[in-house]
Amino acid sequence: MKTVFKKPHALTDTPFHYCPGCTHGIIHRLVAEALDELGLEGDAIGVAPVGCAYNNYEYFNCDVQQAAHGRAPAVATGIKRVHPGKIVFTYQGDGDLAAIGTAEIVHAAARGERITTVFVNNAIYGMTSGQMAPTTLLGQVTSTSPTGRKPELHGYPINICEMLATLDAPVYIERVASNSVKNINSAKRAIKKAFEIQRAGLGYTIVEVLSTCPTNWGMSPIESMKWLEENMIKRYPLGVFRDRTAEAKASAAAGAGVGAGNGAGAEAGAAGGASAAAVAGNGAGAEAARAGQEARNG
Repeated sequence: MKTVFKKPHALTDTPFHYCPGCTHGIIHRLVAEALDELGLEGDAIGVAPVGCAYNNYEYFNCDVQQAAHGRAPAVATGIKRVHPGKIVFTYQGDGDLAAIGTAEIVHAAARGERITTVFVNNAIYGMTSGQMAPTTLLGQVTSTSPTGRKPELHGYPINICEMLATLDAPVYIERVASNSVKNINSAKRAIKKAFEIQRAGLGYTIVEVLSTCPTNWGMSPIESMKWLEENMIKRYPLGVFRDRTAEAKASAAAGAGVGAGNGAGAEAGAAGGASAAAVAGNGAGAEAARAGQEARNG
């Protein structure tokens, strides 16, 4: 019988602990499918956040390192520099990445670290009972903004993709969503592309995935999908905010060409030096022979 659907091998058999309607499970699956299809499971190293996905080391069939709150990009940087041939990714929520981890994500992106970030934005702190996050929408009610987020009190939501797109180094930045079949398919393509870019050694990549939190939003799973569509996407529009893949490939190819040219030049120089030495040696030998003949004649 032909298999039309199966669990990705890069996911373990451990049941997810997420609330009904939460799309963390969908996003986990997309990451695992991308790893499977690219044959990267054995070369992947994940970095787990603090938040609802803190224990994703139980779900991915690859090495996963736990990081302190917000520090996943710093941990991933260290891992990638020690193991440059590995595919290193962070999986972070908006509280972890956009609040306590703002410095880490900005500077990892600014350095162009060759890692991938999967950023799950559900506009709220999920694990800690629904406090306001940097991504909470204006007017959105949370446990710490019971009358709704007010800009004069709480500031405005932070658009992470747009902010990181102002930096020079990132190669690929895209925002996707997990609330429909169409958007989920787009999300998978984006995550897979991010891994492909990292595999090619081209630079930093991040995929932001708009997600739901029915429990802390106080909605049913179906209502939360609709709320994401009608509210979150207006504030956080889907799309590609940076794609310099072609430029990065051309730069890498040019660098490889220069390196090859320098190597060929060095070899030619060495060969030329050897030839010159041989010529010099032959000349010295001829002069010595002439001197010996003159001595015998004399």
